[in-house]
Amino acid sequence: MNELVPASAAHPLPAIVTAAGERAQLRFLEFFAANIRNANTRRAYARAVVDFLAWCEGRGVVSLTGVQPLHVGAYIEALSFARSAPTAKQHLAAIRHLFDWLVMGQVVPQNPAASVRGPSHSVRRGKTPVLDPTEARQLLDAIDISTPAGLRDRALIGLMVFSFARIGAALSMKVEDVYIQHRRLWVRLHEKGGKIHEMPCHHFLEDYLHGYIDGCGLADDPKGALFRTIARGRGALTATPLPQANAYAMIGRRAASAGIMTKIGNHTFRATGITAYLKNGGALETAAAMANHSSTRTTQLYDRRGDQVSLDEIERVRI
Repeated sequence: MNELVPASAAHPLPAIVTAAGERAQLRFLEFFAANIRNANTRRAYARAVVDFLAWCEGRGVVSLTGVQPLHVGAYIEALSFARSAPTAKQHLAAIRHLFDWLVMGQVVPQNPAASVRGPSHSVRRGKTPVLDPTEARQLLDAIDISTPAGLRDRALIGLMVFSFARIGAALSMKVEDVYIQHRRLWVRLHEKGGKIHEMPCHHFLEDYLHGYIDGCGLADDPKGALFRTIARGRGALTATPLPQANAYAMIGRRAASAGIMTKIGNHTFRATGITAYLKNGGALETAAAMANHSSTRTTQLYDRRGDQVSLDEIERVRI
């Protein structure tokens, strides 16, 4: 699959779509290329839709018009047993939105997913692994900053911890998105939905970003990507933006090198920063604004202060 649509020379359109005719094929491709702007959503929906249509083909459905509510319901039921409830709900949303698009394009007469209900799912506590503040400091201090890679990695991790930045927003930053205002360093984050979120830097983050930009000579390329890949064999930065998968692999290597046993990921540092802020008396409403959350209920998913309370209570079982 390429970036825009779930079809290429290596990954042709699902047979069930091809059988529906040229107009259906074009409408199917337009759903991903023209209707979904977020790249992550596009990839997730493409996987969900292709998996569902392959499942239908395996059960004798030969065209899009042959998909019935029974097929969608049976698929979501089976998926709910095999995968998590959020995954099943995401697949149902993808299927429902696709068929809404096909109905509007007069490719199919009705949406077979419209009446199908997804599994119940309620979340009050996030599952993202969170580091203790001492572990986060241990990780940052363990990074060797004598190389461009070390300067970059410390700045990226520090940005996510101290500004609560999403990994996608961090990796989409340009050098010019780090700037001086009111005699302090600020960062400009390009968040989901085209939103711009600006924040002043914590003094540690200010040091990390100055060290990275000045140490790697990035100030002369304001339009270039802030976080970049490392050239093989040379150890120098390239002009290529750092992919999210590479950032994830880097975090795993840095954590292992620092002796961090918790299995962490890109989102860990956002949750770590929010929890540390709240532990030190920060207000939930302010944390939501800093994290660019539209609701404090979302921010509460990142609040893991209760983890320590639970651990303390468990230790009361003295036998």
